[in-house]
Amino acid sequence: MQSQVKINNRQLTVLVTLYVIGDSILVLPSFPAMYAQEDAWISGLIGLSVGLLFIYLFARLGKLHPELNLYEYSSRVLGKWGGRAAALLLCFYFFIMVSAQVREMGDFMTTQIMPLTPIQSIQLLFLFIVVLGARLGIETLVRTGELLFPHFFLLFCLLAVCLLPEIDLQNVMIPFSSGVKPVLYGSLTAITFPFAEAVCFLVILSSVNKKEQMHRSMLMGALIGGIVLEIVIVLTIVVIGAPVAANQIYPAYSLAKKIGIGNFLERIEVILGVMWIITTYFKTVMNFYALMLGTAYLTRMSEPKLTTLPLGMILLVSSIVAFPNISYFNNLAGSYWPFFDFTVCLGIPLGLYALTLFRFKKKA
Repeated sequence: MQSQVKINNRQLTVLVTLYVIGDSILVLPSFPAMYAQEDAWISGLIGLSVGLLFIYLFARLGKLHPELNLYEYSSRVLGKWGGRAAALLLCFYFFIMVSAQVREMGDFMTTQIMPLTPIQSIQLLFLFIVVLGARLGIETLVRTGELLFPHFFLLFCLLAVCLLPEIDLQNVMIPFSSGVKPVLYGSLTAITFPFAEAVCFLVILSSVNKKEQMHRSMLMGALIGGIVLEIVIVLTIVVIGAPVAANQIYPAYSLAKKIGIGNFLERIEVILGVMWIITTYFKTVMNFYALMLGTAYLTRMSEPKLTTLPLGMILLVSSIVAFPNISYFNNLAGSYWPFFDFTVCLGIPLGLYALTLFRFKKKA
């Protein structure tokens, strides 16, 4: 399906970095802070360490099947019906993921930036550019990522430097003051949201030029993205405090509102909003691209692009029906979503990896 599509390892690193940062840059700090309080930064470090293992697993699995994507080698390993069952479960997962991200985009824009705009219009515009990005292909997407990558990091460094005068070290307490269990529980979202959800990269790894360097590129991208998220978590705790962060829907956006240098550099939190839109877009397009290929595989369509418009219309309705309001969405994301991620993003790849190794060993 992707024989003519080729991306290099630098582009893969950029794409993984943008995906890992994704929507997590805005919403992630509140979940570790909710459970681990001032130790949320420790939860972030645990999430980064374990998350790199997820990325390594995905890279190793991709290298075992260098010429096939996730759906194609699922059938080879699990058989015809087992492969189709796995593909159906993965498509359902990617469908829910895209629906959630479209809803998240609508909620953020209508509550923080454009409160008088109907949420459906925001979601429709966002879905339009997501569908357009998927139809243009993965090569166009990674080149766009290369173009926006330096601008994103320039804005991030600017925000981080401007927040340094607002740091209050009294917001940091003795490590593990709340115990080990809350820290571990708080790390679940730090593992799943940025890293485990990158399972969608298994559909494009067959397009990477140099397979022998693929795992290094993915790990480097995940490490850079994880460090950015850890910096955001630390700044959130030391600037606005863990209790405030735990009760905020968008704690990083509230963090950016604290910037005030003199009487001329103030209210630049919209810069963080632009950064979040960029990374969330790439994450949504990657999940939509995986859904597009999976739908084409299940329906046996020779041209995956034909599925984009029907999927876009269904997703517009699903983003409203499946997540009726922002309170429901946040409760679902904090309490249940990490376990859903673990089930799909760890269970299926780990099972495929183990069965592939067993078959290779049996052949040998």
